[in-house]
Amino acid sequence: QVQLVETGGELVQAGDSLRLSCTASGRTFSRYAMGWFRQAPGKEREFVAAIKWSTGSAIYTDSVKGRATISRDNTKNTVYLQMNSLKHEDTAVYYCTIGFSRLPTTLDEVDYWGQGIQVTVAS
Repeated sequence: QVQLVETGGELVQAGDSLRLSCTASGRTFSRYAMGWFRQAPGKEREFVAAIKWSTGSAIYTDSVKGRATISRDNTKNTVYLQMNSLKHEDTAVYYCTIGFSRLPTTLDEVDYWGQGIQVTVAS
């Protein structure tokens, strides 16, 4: 079993920056990658970013490219999502994810989900 706990969500103003954190515990030693999805009200859950744990190589959805940076701290078993120049359309519940065999970029590539954390960007 794997537990993922997200922190850092809050209400911010458009243009602000925010850093989300997700700490993993449990059977994480064989993980391949971690990442983030989000789900806005009335919309489907969508991929945001993912990072290969061994190399740190990352991939982003187009809507956050240039504004988001995903990173990881091996010593803390934590993945981060730094988001800058936040927009109202970034408002969503953000979910931490882990993939044991692939980069979790689609729903069926995710092996475990965090409980989700709210990010609200006021326009």
